Amino acid sequence: MMRRFVRVAMLGIWLGVSLIVIPQRASAGYLNDAGLGAASALTTFIYAPIKIGYAVLGGVLGGLGYLVSVGSVDVAKKIWVPSMGGTYVITPEMLQGDRPIRFFGSDTSELGSGEAGY
Repeated sequence: MMRRFVRVAMLGIWLGVSLIVIPQRASAGYLNDAGLGAASALTTFIYAPIKIGYAVLGGVLGGLGYLVSVGSVDVAKKIWVPSMGGTYVITPEMLQGDRPIRFFGSDTSELGSGEAGY
């Protein structure tokens, strides 16, 4: 009987404190940001290993291309740039369509000034 009273009292205290500490209104923007953050983390968790595997394979094949072409950096770059460039982490802005997701990299001279790192 005493244990039950202690449990009920502890539950009441916890509930009372949580009502005081928790904000009365959560803004819709906060919930939207939290959802987009969780979605971007989950998407990156799936996407990043695939992209990293592709980049490693491109790095190895680019190195072999460099050796086979007797030291031609142009040949190696044609493999390295598309495979090792591009997006590795998916951000909330990308999920909203504000920034592009680039699986394949491209030469920075082809991109606009604000897109060079993505």
